[in-house]
Amino acid sequence: MPDFRMIPSIDALRQRTAVRALEARFGADATLDALREAASALRGAIAGGRATVADESAAAGQIESAAAVRLDSAFRPSLQRVINATGVIIHTNLGRAPLAPAAVDRVVAVARGYSSLEYDLDRGMRGRRDLHAEALLCRLTGAEAAVVVNNNAAATMIVLAALAAGREVIVSRGELVEIGGGFRVPDVMAQSGAVLREVGTTNKTRASDYAAAINDRTALILRVHPSNFRIEGFTSRPAVEELVALGKKYNLPVAEDLGSGYFPARGQTGVGHLSDPAKAVAGVGHPSDPGARAFPGDEPAVPTSIAAGVDVCCFSGDKLLGGPQAGIIAGRAAIVDRIRRHPLMRALRVDKMTYAALEGTLAEYAAGRAASTIPVQRMLWMTAEELARRSQMLAGAIVKIDGWRAEIVPGASTIGGGSGPGIELPTCLVAVHRNGLTADALSARLRTLSPPIVARIERDRVLLDLRTVLPDEDTTLATLLATV
Repeated sequence: MPDFRMIPSIDALRQRTAVRALEARFGADATLDALREAASALRGAIAGGRATVADESAAAGQIESAAAVRLDSAFRPSLQRVINATGVIIHTNLGRAPLAPAAVDRVVAVARGYSSLEYDLDRGMRGRRDLHAEALLCRLTGAEAAVVVNNNAAATMIVLAALAAGREVIVSRGELVEIGGGFRVPDVMAQSGAVLREVGTTNKTRASDYAAAINDRTALILRVHPSNFRIEGFTSRPAVEELVALGKKYNLPVAEDLGSGYFPARGQTGVGHLSDPAKAVAGVGHPSDPGARAFPGDEPAVPTSIAAGVDVCCFSGDKLLGGPQAGIIAGRAAIVDRIRRHPLMRALRVDKMTYAALEGTLAEYAAGRAASTIPVQRMLWMTAEELARRSQMLAGAIVKIDGWRAEIVPGASTIGGGSGPGIELPTCLVAVHRNGLTADALSARLRTLSPPIVARIERDRVLLDLRTVLPDEDTTLATLLATV
């Protein structure tokens, strides 16, 4: 017959110093529930012959430890900071763009107290939240007006709803794209109330195709940047200037969905396209050679589209811009004001922390610091020399840990986030191996660390790409690996 007298009462357990610490951290109710569950589990284990306890103190220690584990698990946040060692710069599954320190500071400053979110400090009365970040956006893009919603899908929808509900929108068949999460241009157009009018073919669309489709029901010409795929070979699409000229001829607004939101940081040309991304990584694109810096791919720069004359464009805040999740709409004041007044704006508006992070990010561009302070920008232009130096230091630290092996191998990073499809940035990879663990098992163990390390596996090797590891996380990486 099992002797349960060794199991102390809950009241007795609550007098223990460690349990009082648990109550202070997790609250009395949650701690009480965890103690009861742990005591019940121990009682069941003793009854089933799966556990024995020498005395009441040993039983109390087991219950206390089990309760702590239960509480840690119950209170552990599902949203955690992770170390991104995959080499994918804008990693959609890992929160896309990490924020610049200045943006984080702005969020903290605004979030810790009250703010002027909807208060006009000059007039001392209610103000408008949709004006925040507008001055910086207009300064950087050259647009007359700008407004912010919660993501670029929302931006596309409200542009269509405000400008073309119940009427036709002309789009090239080659631009009817689907991005992550099943978001499709035809679907969002249907939700907005606009009517899709397809023109051209998948691989070739001409300005004359747009012109032939214009009728008295046409409300808008829409150009969509195919961010996450590339059609090569026998292809053509009209330049944005051709569509702008067509819009002026027929008195139709022209909208452009730019997707990734590329802003050239000072020291980058930004108005052209980089033909050889390897040169930038090899050192040509270093801040010491600013004239050579153009984006590694065919992403159009936002100011370039505005300068070309589009009436309105929309783009993401948390991709190439390197800020928070947001959908940014910029263009002519009359057009943006129509969008600003649409009833959907209430549902799609952003909060004070998004505005704070966005203004903090945009201020870095306006001050000419973005190339060195915005993490996405730094990662894009990180040189081979810097990557090699950091990789050698990490590998050297790892091989000093008992049971570990590390070697440096060449590889490629990717931009991710539906930006620069097919573009690979040469990098240095640290291939790591832990005695007794397969690559899959090691990768899984790395994800259990605090903070978790997310790596990639190629050819049965766990690879760490420091391009996407923040420089101050290098030492943390080595320290964490030592605990595996």
